[in-house]
Amino acid sequence: MRLLTLPAATALLACGLPALAQTTPTPPANAASAPTARPPARPAAAAPAAEQLQRVEVSGTASDDSVRRASTASKIVITREEIEKFGDSTVGEVLKRLPGVTTGGRPGRGGDVRMRGMGGGFTQMLVNGERMPPGFSLDQLPPEQVERIEVLRAPTAEYGARAIAGTINIVLREPLKKKLNEFRAGVSVERDKLSPNINWSRNDSFGDGHTYTLSVNAMRGERGDDVISDTLRLTRATGAESLQITRGSNESTRQSLNLNGRVQIKLGGQDSLSIQPFIVTNKSDSRSDITRTPGLYDRVLTESDNSFTMARLNAQWLTRPDSNTRVELRGGIGGASGDSQSVRQESLAGAPGRLQLDRTDSRDRNWNLVGKFSRTLENEHSLVFGAEGEGNTRDSSRTTVIDGNSQQGLGDFGDDLNASTTRFAAYAQDEWTVGKQWDFYAGLRWEGIKTESSAANYAVKNTSSVFTPLAHARYKLDPGGKEAIRMSLTRSYRSPQLNDLVARPSINTEVEHDEATPDRAGNPDLKPELATGLEIGYEKYLSKGGLLSANFFARSISNVMRNVVALETVSWSPTPRWVSRPRNLGKASTMGLELEAKFRLDEYFDDMLPINVRSNVSFFTSKVDGIPGPNNRIEGQPKATANLGFDYRLRSVPVSLGASLNWTPSSTIQQSELLVVTSNRKLVSDAFAMWNVTPEQSLRLSASNLTPLDYYTGSISTTDAQIVTSRSGGPSYTQWQLRWEMKI
Repeated sequence: MRLLTLPAATALLACGLPALAQTTPTPPANAASAPTARPPARPAAAAPAAEQLQRVEVSGTASDDSVRRASTASKIVITREEIEKFGDSTVGEVLKRLPGVTTGGRPGRGGDVRMRGMGGGFTQMLVNGERMPPGFSLDQLPPEQVERIEVLRAPTAEYGARAIAGTINIVLREPLKKKLNEFRAGVSVERDKLSPNINWSRNDSFGDGHTYTLSVNAMRGERGDDVISDTLRLTRATGAESLQITRGSNESTRQSLNLNGRVQIKLGGQDSLSIQPFIVTNKSDSRSDITRTPGLYDRVLTESDNSFTMARLNAQWLTRPDSNTRVELRGGIGGASGDSQSVRQESLAGAPGRLQLDRTDSRDRNWNLVGKFSRTLENEHSLVFGAEGEGNTRDSSRTTVIDGNSQQGLGDFGDDLNASTTRFAAYAQDEWTVGKQWDFYAGLRWEGIKTESSAANYAVKNTSSVFTPLAHARYKLDPGGKEAIRMSLTRSYRSPQLNDLVARPSINTEVEHDEATPDRAGNPDLKPELATGLEIGYEKYLSKGGLLSANFFARSISNVMRNVVALETVSWSPTPRWVSRPRNLGKASTMGLELEAKFRLDEYFDDMLPINVRSNVSFFTSKVDGIPGPNNRIEGQPKATANLGFDYRLRSVPVSLGASLNWTPSSTIQQSELLVVTSNRKLVSDAFAMWNVTPEQSLRLSASNLTPLDYYTGSISTTDAQIVTSRSGGPSYTQWQLRWEMKI
């Protein structure tokens, strides 16, 4: 059966409703699959039951579509080929092209990654199946060190249920059977500022079947941004207006070194040991020159230095007592340190004003231990049982000196903070097949989290636990699985962030204190948000490697967390103060439709070139109870996002060309009863050209953000006394990159 005729497919694209265009994921390297992926469909002569019960061992050569097709739960996999296609400088740039994925910040400047447009921690971000410590950002991870990216639209027992919007798992380079010795060197240019980078990756074997991989990346980046900010205050009683104008520039330099590796050792029989080091270190400095009128000062010069280092060491032991049983133990330890210091000099009419020096030091330590038992039964069931433990400890200190006098933050609260988070989880899941067309998955997970902190007169303790039942099903419309319907009914949650629970009060001293400019503090009584989720999807795999799919999702969320401003009697002031704290409000709901299409033009038009087309468009809607409409949407969620791209390898010369367009519309969101936040639309176009000079060497020229637009975010705060309207942002810029790639 043919789902679309060629004219129908092209019409769909022309209307801006082409569906997805991205690749598909493979199971994580050192984390469990989600659920465990099944092998691709076998020829008709093979027994269907055997095909569905066999467990897949990913060697790095399985295609993304085959893994996606075999999974009972809805998932997408992005392989090395797709990751490196556009020559992106950060993993975030790769992720923005995926169906339903958006990024914060102005174009070319990275930002938090969101699935279904849901910001604020609704998306679970993992690296090798693990959460990273505070201070780590995907912008610090070069794409050259990534083996694949796995995207799960619905939670599973093995990956964890802290994924209301979904899960993105970044799998670092892993040892494959084929040898690889690859060197890459490149330089990017933005606003006449050069940013060189080099990467070396080696994959080889040693001894009696042992393998290893090592990847090292070093870079130095420079960038400059214009700073534009305006704040208009309207006093309701008098109608008087005051406009504060801020203009300036910021220049920064960043240096980073990334190293990750993996050694796979055969211990004899069916036993193996894997050791995985992962190191990230970077240092940055920035300088800004800002003018502001009117105000207590008209110019601010700021210089700052920041450094961050993270090191993790993981080990995995795997044994197979028999052909149907697998036992896996994983453990790891890690640490991270961050240091920052800044000097801020204010002046008025050329006369020096307040001089402020700030220094912050933080230290993080973490451990994790995972055990998993898998068993394939003769009655077509595949069982998995697992248990997990994880601990994180953070120690931080802050020092502030103003005009030579040391400041003690908030007096009795002190400037030192010690906080720890301990998490334990246990889960069970079962996959089984009924007949030739039905696959089912059922899972149950319990997870408990305990957070404690200590500071002078400000100790906090919070404990929560969640049971999450999970169910997935796949119905194959044809025996080969090239056309299928997927369904999921799941429970997921979002736990409060450490800063939401333990953040010490922060006093607003910049402007006159009122409801629109409150102090800020944490809330140790926060409860996790709980969500019931539904997914229904359709997929059709085309004969030349293409895909057509549509996916509907819905989430019903309780205990929604939002910052709420209230007048409180506080210990740090003799009079009541306006304080903004995160609180559990009530309920929210969101739903959306994600469409994807990727195909070759010659699959529909015989006389067309074999151009690979990738497209996706997603539509979102949401509502938060307790906040007035009409724009009472989930934090950060736009109404839609879309991508359109193509690539083609020329026949006459060894050159490949490609381009992509990413679009996110402007948004207006009622954040609370008092606050409305806005953001401009994003329209980001990228392109690349790659020349294969020889089979071992190639040159790649890529351009990111070819049509740069100004990007601003803003807010409108309304109180009984005044209306405050603000806008900040500035222009974005095109970045060009030339990269030489060589296989040694």
